[in-house]
Amino acid sequence: MDVPVYVKVCGLTTVDAARVAVDAGADAIGIVMNETSPRAIDIPTARAILAAVGDAADTVLVVNDKTAVAAAELAADLGVDVLQLHGTYTPEDFRLARERVARLWRATSSAHDPDLTVGAYGEEALLLDAARPGSGQRWDTATLTHRPRGRWILAGGLRPDNVAEAIAAAAPWGVDVSSGVESAPGVKDHEAIRAFVGAARSPGAS
Repeated sequence: MDVPVYVKVCGLTTVDAARVAVDAGADAIGIVMNETSPRAIDIPTARAILAAVGDAADTVLVVNDKTAVAAAELAADLGVDVLQLHGTYTPEDFRLARERVARLWRATSSAHDPDLTVGAYGEEALLLDAARPGSGQRWDTATLTHRPRGRWILAGGLRPDNVAEAIAAAAPWGVDVSSGVESAPGVKDHEAIRAFVGAARSPGAS
């Protein structure tokens, strides 16, 4: 029996949008706490979203502009399930973060010629984004010389109308969406969230 693809809805900025994602069947929700992101939220908002989600889905803190130690301390303080370090963090950064949090994901861009071995930095999952992370531009996974094995998450330009095709073509363990379910940067469209999760779980996506 096919295992359903793991679905993460990222960049959530409101409690209502987080509840919609969970009700739609998302496996994980992501909150962003990068100072320059249009999806950045403050600590009170983060706590409200996490409280609303509870144990209904994995909660993921996404960071790319803090030190690994500061990011891990923030993740521990908020009580998220997973810390996702996005960008140029090193294996040593991951080692330091693991001293403070139990679960780490490594997120990187296809433009950085990353090590595509899942677990190379001690992470439990690898998120592979487009050449311009956060741009909403879909990229051609056929350009990969070899694809990751195991728990890897496809991101970059995914939308309700293309996610099933992307899953069928790339066969990732999971998918991640943010701008693809927005009506404006940082503003999630509730119907688009529902449509995305439904499309990712459709028979054509397997």
